[in-house]
Amino acid sequence: MQLIDTHVHINFDVFQPDLEALQRRWQEVGVVQLIHSCVEPAEFESIQALANRFPELSFAVGLHPLDADKWNEQSREEILRLSSSDPRVVAIGEMGLDFYKSEDRDRQIQVCREQLEIASQLNKPVIIHCREAAESLFQLLSSFENLQGVMHCWGGNPAETQKFLDLGFYISFSGIVTFKNAKQVQASAAIVPRDRLLIETDCPFLAPVPKRGKRNEPAYVLHVAQKLAQLRGIPLEELAIQTTENARRLFCLPEIQDRPVRV
Repeated sequence: MQLIDTHVHINFDVFQPDLEALQRRWQEVGVVQLIHSCVEPAEFESIQALANRFPELSFAVGLHPLDADKWNEQSREEILRLSSSDPRVVAIGEMGLDFYKSEDRDRQIQVCREQLEIASQLNKPVIIHCREAAESLFQLLSSFENLQGVMHCWGGNPAETQKFLDLGFYISFSGIVTFKNAKQVQASAAIVPRDRLLIETDCPFLAPVPKRGKRNEPAYVLHVAQKLAQLRGIPLEELAIQTTENARRLFCLPEIQDRPVRV
């Protein structure tokens, strides 16, 4: 069985003492590939170094909406240069809109639009962060043609989910889907077509049940897959095949040979 964790942040300091053990654990549960997201371009070198260390790691480059104030005249050129400098860059992001307690909505929209233009120019998928901003983000994404990407760590309701599916986007679920009170997210997980479904940890955040409250890590994507399989009424192995195929299609990832899995 193969799994792909489509959103990690293992360059964070909390992981530095035990990265080798982290890799052993994700390999033990069948995680064969990972997509490392990027909060800001300044992270690029540290993420690239991790990809040199762990060959199963591909990555993205972009600017998170909560860092929109860091965008300047050089940001576009920097993202263009970095995304073209390494074939392991498979996406632009994470980008998007986060209106939760925000006071810079217009700025976020401007920065997101400019990054979407880069992705469109490079024909790369986008990794989208969306919090309390579904309608504004839908309008923004709708203004682009032939744009592919994923709504990462999705927390929207079924109606919002369908709108992004109608745009051709993939939907990725994190540990939130395992939470007891996440009924809205669970309802959304049940309606996503099999060819648009992805799984992620968003580690070190949002550890799934039964690891909730602990530092999240790529191995825990197995718990996300197990919950989604339960919600959709299919075997875990089928869910793994579906989400792995989808991740490889969206991010143009090579196939990796199976490793023994210990569940």
